[in-house]
Order: sequence, then C-alpha cells, then structure tokens
Amino acid sequence: MAGDSTRGAYRPTRAFVHSGRMTDDVAIRVRGLQKTYGDHVAVGGLDLDVARGECFALLGPNGAGKTTTVEILEGYRPRSAGEVTVLGLDPRRPTRDWRARVGIVLQSTGEFEALTVREVINHFALYYPAPRDPAELIEAVGLAEKATARAGTLSGGQRRRLDVALGVIGRPELLFLDEPTTGFDPEARQEFWDLIRQLSAEGTTILLTTHYLYEAEALANRVGVINNGRMIEVATPATLGGRATAATVVSWDARDGRQSVSTDTPTAQVSKLSAEFGGEVPGLTVARPTLEDIYLSMINAGKGEQ
Repeated sequence: MAGDSTRGAYRPTRAFVHSGRMTDDVAIRVRGLQKTYGDHVAVGGLDLDVARGECFALLGPNGAGKTTTVEILEGYRPRSAGEVTVLGLDPRRPTRDWRARVGIVLQSTGEFEALTVREVINHFALYYPAPRDPAELIEAVGLAEKATARAGTLSGGQRRRLDVALGVIGRPELLFLDEPTTGFDPEARQEFWDLIRQLSAEGTTILLTTHYLYEAEALANRVGVINNGRMIEVATPATLGGRATAATVVSWDARDGRQSVSTDTPTAQVSKLSAEFGGEVPGLTVARPTLEDIYLSMINAGKGEQ
C-alpha cells in the first residue's frame, strides 16, 4: 500500500457511531412486489426481508429486476402491486426525515470534479438536519490527506471513499450500494471492502448489488438471487443452492493427464490416491463448487422458465 497516503489501517472515529450489529429487527420488508410496464413484468411477486445491521447482496443477471427492485426500495420508482416497508415507512410516500435516514451510493457520481474533497462534503452536509461532522467524516473514510485535493484527481478507490462519505453524511441507518467496485483494480477493491466491513460492523444496514460473486461472498451476511423478476433463493453465501453439502471435486495430475472425480467422501478419495502414488499426489486440488458455480447453475436453470 505504499505510495498512497490515504491507505493503511482503517480507523473508526465518532463519525461512525451505531448502537448495534445485525439484529432480528427488519430494516426492509417486501411481500408480493410487482412492477409491470404494459405486458412486460419486470418484477413478479418478490418477497424479501433484510435485518437491521445486515449486509445483504442482491445478485442477478442484467434485466433480472435488481435495479427496478432497488429503485422501488429507495423510493424513486413506484410499484404496481405488493407491500414494501423500508425503515418502517412505505417508500412511495417518503418523508424528509425518512430520506435523511437512507443513504445511496450510485455507480458513479462525476459532477464535482473541480471541487475539493472538503468542499464537496461540506456542501452535502447542508442538506441534512443533523449531518456528521465533515472533518471527522473525511478522517473516517481515509481521505484526511486528500481533503484539499480536487475530486477529479482522486484514484478510483479514493473516489469511491468520497462517494461513501456522501452516502453516509446524513447518518443513514440504511445504505444502498449499486455495483460499488465496477472498474476497480484489486488493491482499490480491497480498500473499499475494508470500509464497507467497518460500516457493517458498526451497525449500518447495507443492501449491495454486484456482479462480482467473490465480492458478495466477502461482504454479505446473506445473498439473494433474483431472475426473471422473482427471488430464486435467499441464503448465506456458504449454503446457497446446497453449496455446503454439494459433492467435492478432487482433481490431480495422473500419468495420462488431468483427472477429476466428484465425491461425497473426499478424505477417503485423497487417501486412496496417496496410496496409489506412494505419498504426495501431484497437482492435488480439493474443492466444493464456488459461489459463482452455484449462481450460474441457478441462473441457467431459470432460462428454461422464460
């Protein structure tokens, strides 16, 4: 991380003070959500609960209904039918107080390139009745040494930290993140993940959309897979689609080429191979299906239902 003075250990300050972690209280409750455009069904009968303090990842291919669902939850798109409660309020009738409790970080915001980090955050603080202290917030997101730098000169990871600062300036209880690390290099992505983990650990409820399955696995308490406007399954990343109990694939370099076997008893299979090779098994790998493997099988299965 050398060479970037904003990088390093993430140090929480009073700018991020929340009373609890993930609880059984519901921040988002959706029942039978529908959104239609003429004969086209964008969302058809979707149910969802997101607990307070939870980081929830909404996964699905383009056109699955993710963006429509999230915009309805944010209060920016009306629904056709169903019940929706976000922080105890119907988002189609938002109040000013409710807006202040919800933070939104869009895919990109590029309107403030000529302003400094401090100027941007000070400006947005004026929109809220009880904003976080701008100086403390700049410190909290790791931009203290970039406070006088123009937004247009920030790196991708630094810019995303600024986006998050704008999303939480009003002390939101709930934060929406729309594909937050698209286009990031690996180092910038790791920095951003550290920031999101800190927010989540301190009690902020987070709803994340992403096309990166490893990102969902790294950040989310639970994931929901949506396709054709319907929720296929909601589970932890480790158990989605029966992943935790799926057969293990044991692979090795045999004398006649690469070999693999799917088995429910991987230890026995490895022991057998070890005996055959008289010790170490060349090129041995033992793995259950990845989250991406499970996700793609679920999406591909859904194609036959269209």
